[in-house]
Amino acid sequence: MTVAEKIWQQHSVAELGDATTLLHIDRLMLHERSGGRMLKGVLDAGRTVYDPSMVVGTLDHIIDTTPGRGDRTLFAGGAEFIKTFRDSAALAEVQVFDIGDARQGIVHVMAPELGIVSPGMTLVCGDSHTPTVGGVGALAWGIGVTQGEHVLSTQCLAVRRPGQMRVCFEGRLAPFVTAKDMVLWLIGRYGANGGKGRVVEMVGPVIRSLSVEGRMTLCNMMVEFGAWTAIVPPDDVTIEYMAGRPYRPTGTCWDSAEIYWRNLASDDDAKFESEIVVDCEDIEPQVSWGTSTEHVMGITGQVPDPAQAGSDIARASMEKALKYADLRPGDPLLGLGIEAAFIGSCTNSRIEDLRLAAGILTGRKVAPGLKAICVPGSTQVKHQAESEGLDDVFKAAGFEWREAGCSLCFFAGGDSFGAAKRVITTTNRNFENRQGPNVRSHLASPVTVAASAVRGAIADPRALGFNL
Repeated sequence: MTVAEKIWQQHSVAELGDATTLLHIDRLMLHERSGGRMLKGVLDAGRTVYDPSMVVGTLDHIIDTTPGRGDRTLFAGGAEFIKTFRDSAALAEVQVFDIGDARQGIVHVMAPELGIVSPGMTLVCGDSHTPTVGGVGALAWGIGVTQGEHVLSTQCLAVRRPGQMRVCFEGRLAPFVTAKDMVLWLIGRYGANGGKGRVVEMVGPVIRSLSVEGRMTLCNMMVEFGAWTAIVPPDDVTIEYMAGRPYRPTGTCWDSAEIYWRNLASDDDAKFESEIVVDCEDIEPQVSWGTSTEHVMGITGQVPDPAQAGSDIARASMEKALKYADLRPGDPLLGLGIEAAFIGSCTNSRIEDLRLAAGILTGRKVAPGLKAICVPGSTQVKHQAESEGLDDVFKAAGFEWREAGCSLCFFAGGDSFGAAKRVITTTNRNFENRQGPNVRSHLASPVTVAASAVRGAIADPRALGFNL
């Protein structure tokens, strides 16, 4: 059996037929954009929350991230979303990490950093990037409002069994190449449907060398690979990460958990429907050129020609993307002018990401006229960064230093780059209008974003180097 199949079996309550299993859900994470609707739906129906201790909420999606924030938000009707969520959670006796709480943050960042999720758990949340916590060895996926109501009422969910896929990352990473570059390269090579509907297990020497934070970046973007979810089997790195987390198991429960975690691995004869082996020696810093996460290339490359596409559909998609991006086949991305830079989102807003970006920014300034924003993924990350002086580095370079939240990961929160139309960003999606009307988003790693902010144009971080 694969590691995902083992977790699945351990959480099976009943087989419902047609390859569907009723699964026990260990953790339901809520946020203010959909959590209030889930809770209100349950309460309005006259039901109760089955076990409030297994449900945790935070405010992240539509809250303001400017210093001194309150309930007022740029999102139309946002204050009412916040009030509904807060009031419904109180009625249901569900714990919420509210604005001003040191535990507040993007749900996919604060849950693992607090140890709310641990290896072998099942976790769901009303957000497509919930697979992020596969980086700690949990089986996690995004759900809709109706499914959330089911979990709130029963702590169970009927789920159709997914396929199994394995990706082995061989070799080693070159300097300035990060987990973000690994996953962008994978999606660019195998397409946005490369892992469609499957649990993608990631293994290999490069995975073992990554921190848990790097593994979470990989799992976060596996949904852009089409995967149902992704997972990295726990190892010594995972166990070291879990130690000391506030919500970790303690005492004899920790001893039992550690034994379980150390044996949570795929069997040697586990069956995978498909497997990919990636030689990481070939990966250079990546950057996207179009409007799909599969529209990505090495930073020294040239924009591909739609005439070389493998199908009429792919060609039409590329032509449409080039028109939106205002690029032509053969154009280099290196040196392409940008008007804004963003470091944040559930993909790249952890302390490790901020340290890497600060390594580029130290002693340097962003290009004149460029709008640069850094939004830590959680209040805990923000405080950690400030204790290390990273906020001073960002601010001295010319970055806005914000409170924790999703912010400009998506325009639906109401935040804006102003008049900027071409942006380099650590976020996970470059769809049309994702970061604002007519904004062209180029996905990249924190070091590439920082280097580009300094140059005022898409830049290779290897050419600048760390300036510590």
